[in-house]
Amino acid sequence: MKQVPDITNTDYWFKVVDFLQQNWGVIEPSESGCTVYFFEDTSGIFDQLNFSSISDAKAALKRNGFSRFEEDKEAQEVIAKPEQPFRMQAHPNGFIYSSGRYWR
Repeated sequence: MKQVPDITNTDYWFKVVDFLQQNWGVIEPSESGCTVYFFEDTSGIFDQLNFSSISDAKAALKRNGFSRFEEDKEAQEVIAKPEQPFRMQAHPNGFIYSSGRYWR
């Protein structure tokens, strides 16, 4: 993943990973299914995973502790949704989800 992908979806998923820190994901349709792009609070994309369908991506996000931001009114009161433009940014621990280290 070298260049910033064209992300048009704003239906973000989030996972609290530390005090005042979230990892975010967004599902973007593709020709072969969809891609989930993962980014941090300041809109730096650090990883991605491909899925054969949007329903598979949603199930995997839920299984890995992510929630839809639009469905969590409590979170919306205390967490700000990252804003575009996105940029590429390395994660201190590398590709944490696509490596399988933090993905079930």
